[in-house]
Amino acid sequence: MAARLDTPVLGVQDSYTGPNRWQVGMSYRYQYSHRHFVGSEEQKNRAEERSQVKNTINLAEIGVRYNPNPQWSFSLSVPYFDAERSSPIRDANRVVVDRSLVQASGLSDITLSARRLLFKPLKHPDGNVAVGLGIKIPTGEEDVFEDRKRLINGQTVYTDEAVDQSIQPGDGGWGAILDLQYFQRIAHSNGAFYFSTTYLINPKDTNGVPTFRTQVGEEVMSVSDQYVARIGASYAGKSWKGFGASLGGRLEGVPVKDLIGDSNGFRRPGYAISAEPGVSYSRGAYTFSLAVPIALYRNRTRSVPDRAIPGRHGDAAFADYVVLFGWGRKF
Repeated sequence: MAARLDTPVLGVQDSYTGPNRWQVGMSYRYQYSHRHFVGSEEQKNRAEERSQVKNTINLAEIGVRYNPNPQWSFSLSVPYFDAERSSPIRDANRVVVDRSLVQASGLSDITLSARRLLFKPLKHPDGNVAVGLGIKIPTGEEDVFEDRKRLINGQTVYTDEAVDQSIQPGDGGWGAILDLQYFQRIAHSNGAFYFSTTYLINPKDTNGVPTFRTQVGEEVMSVSDQYVARIGASYAGKSWKGFGASLGGRLEGVPVKDLIGDSNGFRRPGYAISAEPGVSYSRGAYTFSLAVPIALYRNRTRSVPDRAIPGRHGDAAFADYVVLFGWGRKF
């Protein structure tokens, strides 16, 4: 599971670029998922028998933002997705004897968004709220196929199958993005509290891509909503020469049911709660940021097909940590 959404490391104060109306940037996300959970219980036997699924995800994104005035900003984000998935191959006795490796890469889903600060930043430098609305365009492939290695009747064979939903570059659906950000400086100091949340609404039910799964209701891929929320505090001392630090909590995941539309098909709903330390550095027109959310709690919830059959509860692989890097330049 990977919620492909993110927000600035230090919060809404980054929404206004001052007299610099244009800003270009790049962000990068790295995630290695290999710990299996059913509900909140980790399936440690998967690691012991080396049967865990391993996902390695790299997501790079180029963005352009334009501020026509101090309160409005418009953004374009173009992501590139590259991932691989390693799955166990078992023999007739259910012993892991080999692994299958598939890959997918390419342009992911482009987003366009508009954001407005509720208060004029020059008159309210110590706190503000930004609300945003955007669209997700289904530019990424949702039906990448690759040869998957299998063991059938003792013989190694390769079957042409759609790669797993978790490493498809796109989901095949148009989406609406709702965004809220808030920050408040602490007693006119260089410290601030921040909060941000982003929710992706995907009204489309399924995208028709086969999963090659045998469970009833999981024959095709679901087009699911996603969400991320962050809360914490940041500080940048006057003597820190452009450096800043932040510490907060992060929640991200996939809901069981979407806000709009049906939620049929296969998905891995669940969420991760993480501690999120971060650092930033600003020099002139340039800003760099790095955050490393570290998972504290993970929960794979029951999907709609799971709930249709008493006792059924699918699993999902989660990461121990995520690396989020950002770079920006104002013009």
